[in-house]
Amino acid sequence: MSARRLLLAAGLALSASGGAALAGDPALIQVIYHCERGVEIPATYVNAGEASVVVLQAEGRQIALPQVLSASGARYGGNAGYQWWSKGDTARLSWFDPAVTDKEKGEEVTLFAFCKTSP
Repeated sequence: MSARRLLLAAGLALSASGGAALAGDPALIQVIYHCERGVEIPATYVNAGEASVVVLQAEGRQIALPQVLSASGARYGGNAGYQWWSKGDTARLSWFDPAVTDKEKGEEVTLFAFCKTSP
């Protein structure tokens, strides 16, 4: 299954279930992160090997991001747009300007930091 189809399937599954985890599917992990300024970010991880994605509810929109190579923890996003970094029970959401094609000259802006799951 292509990453594009997986993103679409993940989004449709979340929409159809009202955001609830689908029973009996070990590939879906649903977590709610509590971030600075009292912001909650629900995240659903779709663990599908090389085609893994995370679907976030943030900034009034549903954001589906593919997993990309990371030295430590997990990084979702790509070279432009939203970036989601998670490690253990912490995460952060940032934005990298897609109009800038040279990452050396671009700027990553943290949107929500200090995000942590509830015990």
